[in-house]
Amino acid sequence: MHLVIGNKNYSSWSMRPWVLMKQLGLPFEERKLRFDFSPGSPFRREVATFSPSGKVPVLLDDDFAVWDTMAIIEYLHDKFPGHGVWPEDMRARARARSICAEMHSGFSALRSHCPMNIEAALPEVGAKVWAEQPAVRADVLRIEQMWAEALNDSGGPFLFGAFSAADAMFAPVCMRLRTYALPMPHRLHDYIGRVAAAPGVRAWIVDALEECDFIVEDEPYRQHR
Repeated sequence: MHLVIGNKNYSSWSMRPWVLMKQLGLPFEERKLRFDFSPGSPFRREVATFSPSGKVPVLLDDDFAVWDTMAIIEYLHDKFPGHGVWPEDMRARARARSICAEMHSGFSALRSHCPMNIEAALPEVGAKVWAEQPAVRADVLRIEQMWAEALNDSGGPFLFGAFSAADAMFAPVCMRLRTYALPMPHRLHDYIGRVAAAPGVRAWIVDALEECDFIVEDEPYRQHR
């Protein structure tokens, strides 16, 4: 299998299946394409050859393409049963899918005002966003609630005990909360630290820090620095 991804410093959706596969030891090779959103760019041309959505990530299994992060996760669950993609317990699995679906479709304010940028430290931007954007505060409050409930039920160390697709789906959120230093309860700061230290996530972070590749469209707060 090959996983087609974008820049590791910026591509939150690429991060999710990559860290899941890495953490669970699922065999794959990455194919990284440098983000370039201009019309007719090499990125757009190459992605279009295997993804009708024109977006990454895309999982290629021989000649079969699966696009969209949630679809990729479900494909991995079917292809590698018993490998821990989702929790084993039926109700825990349903709850994990529920919060992942909510992540997939929601939290637009947090996405918009705090784009993923792993190598950056932008607490001043985070403070401004926190003060001026009630929708971001609402997004973070809902994330806190989901995480606290899952950790209370499972006992940790991850949302449903062992690292699963739920933690992979929220790994980019952990990166955002750290980059922008958004307020979180101490217990959830500890969870963010455990996610960042998980081998699959740590491997992604190391690669992201080594990119040193400035993409203007993904750094709205630092374009003129």
